[in-house]
Amino acid sequence: QVQLVESGGGLMQAGGSLRLSCSASGRAFSSYVMGWFRQPPWKEHEFVAAISWNGGSTYYADSVKGRFTISRDNAKNTVYLRMTSLKPEDTAVYYCRAGGGSVTDPIWDYWGQGTQVTVSS
Repeated sequence: QVQLVESGGGLMQAGGSLRLSCSASGRAFSSYVMGWFRQPPWKEHEFVAAISWNGGSTYYADSVKGRFTISRDNAKNTVYLRMTSLKPEDTAVYYCRAGGGSVTDPIWDYWGQGTQVTVSS
């Protein structure tokens, strides 16, 4: 069992930067593919980014490529999402997920409660 807790959300102006963190409890964090998803207001969940168990592979949604960076620190059981050049359309609740498979074909088993990111124009 893995419990995920996101933090770092907030209110930002367009063009700003923010770093989200997701702390995991439980064993075997370093064996999981980790990912970030988001749910904009009135929309479905959408994939943002994923990272392999050792950080060697990453995968991004086209909408965030070049602006967001996913990373992980297995010693701290934490995965991060660095967001730069924020846009109002990045406004969403951001969720962390953990699972197996690969960054391009994951099987998500666990997810957190989410953290709100609001970007004003």
